[in-house]
Amino acid sequence: MDAHTHLDACGAREPEVLAQVLDRATSAGVTAMVTTADDLASAQWAAWAADTDPRVFAAVGLHPTRSRDLTDDARATLEALTAQPRVVAVGESGMDDYWTTRREDCAPLDVQREAFAWHIDLAKRTGLPLVIHDRDAHDAILDVLDAEGAPPVTVFHCFSGGLELARRCADEGWYASLSGTATFRNANAAELRRAARWMPAELVLVETDAPFLTPHPYRGRPNEPYCVPHTVRDLAELRDEPAERLAAASTQNAQWAFRLAEQPQPSRSVERGSTQ
Repeated sequence: MDAHTHLDACGAREPEVLAQVLDRATSAGVTAMVTTADDLASAQWAAWAADTDPRVFAAVGLHPTRSRDLTDDARATLEALTAQPRVVAVGESGMDDYWTTRREDCAPLDVQREAFAWHIDLAKRTGLPLVIHDRDAHDAILDVLDAEGAPPVTVFHCFSGGLELARRCADEGWYASLSGTATFRNANAAELRRAARWMPAELVLVETDAPFLTPHPYRGRPNEPYCVPHTVRDLAELRDEPAERLAAASTQNAQWAFRLAEQPQPSRSVERGSTQ
């Protein structure tokens, strides 16, 4: 199970390419994935893709760097999308203090905070899990969650904290979704790997965040959902447990978190070579 990917950014917007990406994942044993939006067009595409193939589910929201785009029309569109078949989460939303000083088009933190609070409220109103983007913003994220109150199911996508944040997640019952960054061997990943080793098994998800963050030892190559087993094997070695057990546990956690068994079958039939 790939708990967080971006299939459209993997070049899979056309049905033929989407089928190829999904088939590669299936061949590697990855038979379900949540494709996650980062802008409004991506959210609309994710909802469409999830309703065309039983291996795909969708999360809809605006990436925090795009928080300026959360207009009244965008809010209405996202709310409508949460009611679409096989849309299983709100997100990714949160806060990002990495790009604020590196991209002129990045929304400032005060705008991000307001948008994050709106996504939290949307998740609560719809009963959907909240998928959090947290980059260089642990304290700010926790401040907003404390002020607004976290939804019953909360997922820290691409978990990037250390033991302190891991313990807070465990105390609150929040999921930590581990990506290829948890397999990296550089000094910056040391605290993350300690947290990944410690995190309770019942709160661990595994994701690719494809096409980004390809796991060790394949860094620099394109990432796709078929790479999930590489991350699982590396994390299992780190946690000193069988890879099969971690794969089963993280898949079951994702199934519970996103209530995948409750989702209807896709209602659309898309012929390869056709367009959306």
